[in-house]
Amino acid sequence: MIERYLIRYFLAVVEHGNFSRAAAMCHVAQPTLSVGIAKLEALLDRALFTRTNQRVELTEAGSRFLPYARRIEREFNLAMGAMADVAQQRPMRLGVLSSIAGDMVARASRACRDALPGPVEIVFANERDLAGRLARDRLDVALTILRSDAQPYAQQVVMEEGYAMVMARDHPLAGRALLHAEELAHDTMIVRRHCEVLSQTSRHFLERGVRPHFSLRTTNDERVLQMVGAGLGVTLMPDCYRSADVAHVPMAGFDHRRTLGFLMVDDAVRDHPLLRAIAQELATVSA
Repeated sequence: MIERYLIRYFLAVVEHGNFSRAAAMCHVAQPTLSVGIAKLEALLDRALFTRTNQRVELTEAGSRFLPYARRIEREFNLAMGAMADVAQQRPMRLGVLSSIAGDMVARASRACRDALPGPVEIVFANERDLAGRLARDRLDVALTILRSDAQPYAQQVVMEEGYAMVMARDHPLAGRALLHAEELAHDTMIVRRHCEVLSQTSRHFLERGVRPHFSLRTTNDERVLQMVGAGLGVTLMPDCYRSADVAHVPMAGFDHRRTLGFLMVDDAVRDHPLLRAIAQELATVSA
């Protein structure tokens, strides 16, 4: 019989790709976790991971077992929650990618608050953290970038968007329909350290000989918009970020785009009023 702690060990290794970090997450010593994984592999009569010096990766058998392991962990948590002696209804747990404009989520929440069937918990996090929370059944749904390797979850595409240079309204280039990276050679820039295309952005500028001075490095997009609007620098942002103080100007040759949508552990959450309101709000940006 497969015991629950073996499932938890397996999911922790999947999330972290590393036995020592997985052991730390499970609050056990690494040898203890390794013995547990070996026991699970013996019970299944299959190797679940390939070990290298760099990373631990799933075997074909491990990939087949993963969605079932996630389902087992989720159903166990649901059963425990159903049996718990609590008066409060279980909240709908929503994760939101930190590089999605928070004011849109706020507007959607305001628009549907009277229609919510129960409490809601929202967490803003990066893409990897959201994936880990889904795997550990800490979220019911995540609004994030949709990629082809998210097969164990139901998906709903919400919008596709590109990126543009964002600058103060009174910037000399603010009225342009298109600009080239070389035109920003003497501009001060702001770095959004959590941007999913940060490495591509850096490469785009370096290949064109642009090595700017940076006035701010941050993961706070609200602060980024404030500083850009004040003229402290320019930066690259997704199209969903809007402010009366800034202008968006597409950059020639930078054609990266992202597809945003919901990853759902259970497809039944698709009709939740907050998800519908967020989808409607995002649709106004892509329209």
